[in-house]
Amino acid sequence: MRPGDLLHLERCIELAERGARTAAPNPLVGCVIVRDGEVIGEGWHERPGTPHAERAALAAAGDAAGATAYVSLEPCAHHGRTPPCADALVEAGVARVVAAAGDPDPRTNGRGIERLRAAGIEAELATGEIERRARLQNAAFRALVLLGRPHVTYKAAVSLDGRTATASGESRWISSSESRQLVHEWRARSAAVAVGAGTALADDPMLTARECSPPAVRQPLRVVFDRRGRLPADSALVRSAGDVPLAVVVAPGAGTAELRGHGVEVIEAGSMATALAELGRREISSLLVEGGARLAGALLDADLVDRVALFVAPVVLGAGPGVAEGWAAGSLDAAPRAAAVTAEQVGPDTLLVAELHEI
Repeated sequence: MRPGDLLHLERCIELAERGARTAAPNPLVGCVIVRDGEVIGEGWHERPGTPHAERAALAAAGDAAGATAYVSLEPCAHHGRTPPCADALVEAGVARVVAAAGDPDPRTNGRGIERLRAAGIEAELATGEIERRARLQNAAFRALVLLGRPHVTYKAAVSLDGRTATASGESRWISSSESRQLVHEWRARSAAVAVGAGTALADDPMLTARECSPPAVRQPLRVVFDRRGRLPADSALVRSAGDVPLAVVVAPGAGTAELRGHGVEVIEAGSMATALAELGRREISSLLVEGGARLAGALLDADLVDRVALFVAPVVLGAGPGVAEGWAAGSLDAAPRAAAVTAEQVGPDTLLVAELHEI
């Protein structure tokens, strides 16, 4: 790495975030073109079918001969909806390419760097913390490509003593309005949002992204894990299925004729792993799980939770339910441990984000 490389790669990651609501199932990618120490072009990938970040940055630069191209993800080497970005960089005559992270897609996976080097371009992949940040930014893309399932984030609001509700079941609202607004932004960025049948029946949620600024450009697929197909036709979720897609995951053979008649997609799955694989087949790259405790327990039991996000409110509730039910670690040694934990203040709450799997 040369002086200034890290700064430009950080800018690539910042630019990539502009596609956070729209790029899926494609990766988030940002690109910066630099010549003689000056930025001459920037770009990011906005949505499938539109130019990739490298092509957008090259178009902004006009003439990129002899320049260095910084990109948050290895330039692709395959034809998809658009031609390979590695070829575009070669044709533009850049002298050097620095990528923050490799592309795990087997159609690229090192071939982008190889193609650049074969054309006489100095090409390298970053290492260290900037590479880790670039990988985490594309956790959803990586999970879909490498595991064939969405990246799973379990979100919960808890008290200081780890309760999600009072002993009588009251849970609205433990977290603050600032925290709830952030969750709506997460919905706008997620391919799908999920709850268990218990939460759907008790809260009658909509699970749409509403409190966003700017407004959400698309709504996530709403998913209810409901083994027995109990979700009623007059629920808010079913009544709005014609406007916002809804999928219900049921056990094989569950009665679902009424749900199907209201335009609900029914997914039959005998296990959590099968259910997530079915979502992966539908190119759902990220799943935000918002409740409840039994669903969280089932996912943890199957080792399918990649990230835990807890909004810790400054309140003590005493007796009451916790964040997961129906599952327990057999021992301290067997308990899932986070690879990293971050903390930030959101209004009066503290948001803890733990990475259980860094894919």
